[in-house]
Amino acid sequence: MSFIIRSVQHDDLTQLVDLAKQFNLLNLPGDKKVIGEKIERSEHSFAGKLPKHQSEYLFVVEDVEEKCVVGSSLVLAKHGTDEVPHSFFKIFKRDHFSQDLGIGFIHQVLRFQLDFDGPTEIGGLLVDKAYRRRPEKLGKQISLSRFLYMGLYPEKFENRVLCELTPPLTDEGRSEFWEALGRRFTGLPYQEADLLSQSHKEFIESLFPQDDIYLCLLDSKARLVLGRVGEATKPAQHLLESIGFSYLDEVDPFDGGPHYGADTAEILPIKYGKRLKVAEFKDASYKEQGLVATTSEEFKVALASVDVRGGEVAIAPKFRQLLGVDVGEEVYMSPFNYNRGK
Repeated sequence: MSFIIRSVQHDDLTQLVDLAKQFNLLNLPGDKKVIGEKIERSEHSFAGKLPKHQSEYLFVVEDVEEKCVVGSSLVLAKHGTDEVPHSFFKIFKRDHFSQDLGIGFIHQVLRFQLDFDGPTEIGGLLVDKAYRRRPEKLGKQISLSRFLYMGLYPEKFENRVLCELTPPLTDEGRSEFWEALGRRFTGLPYQEADLLSQSHKEFIESLFPQDDIYLCLLDSKARLVLGRVGEATKPAQHLLESIGFSYLDEVDPFDGGPHYGADTAEILPIKYGKRLKVAEFKDASYKEQGLVATTSEEFKVALASVDVRGGEVAIAPKFRQLLGVDVGEEVYMSPFNYNRGK
């Protein structure tokens, strides 16, 4: 099978809706109207027609032989502005010591914060259940490929990247953290509040407590899930950690899910990405694997067999054809596997 990662197109609408319906992602719901608007916004973003704070880039994986969309990933160029700030709880430690009793405690506290000049945010990572556990590692491909676009066009993004990871939820999809905290201040059930927050943020700022909240006062079930990652999200967490992301001691104000972040320039697919000229070597070995992206207007990425020599790269014919690149053209390439010690 052959797979290509590319920018979303209007013709992908029906397949992308079907894919999204397999899951329950708030930033990519299985709703034809919402996804249609996201596709239109993405096409305008790739064309450079929207300001940064409105730009949203949607990438898809296509099974080229079957001509079907089997995965997606998303980049919000800027999450957090004066009009719609990014909200989160920062976790701090506070020491308390009693001279009379000779004992002390280190307490964790939550402090509600707003970011009016927010980072780039990634999300929307989906892989069709029928295509999981394939040797091509499609989840990893679609996750990493968006960083190649960011490496090519750094001016379109912020110098920090954020990822909000999903925490453990109950079998009914409730958040123990929300039940213990958010519901008491808003009166809203979790799903309704989380959905509302996608388009309206004012109620968060108005109703959430501005003072520090001591974690020891929360229900033990809520404390247990705070900053934790749900089982289904752990592969995404491990992938992010392997390319330079780390836990920020920040959590989502709704479900207590952890926020991971990194400096854009230090994310390994960007840090080790480079522009190369396509060449042909008579003795090409194609022993190396790399993510290769086009630098033309139509953005495509393939996990290709390559032979890199200096500033040139020979790409195995099958993948060169997939990408539609010729000898002498420029591509952008990044490794597929990383050794954090290198």
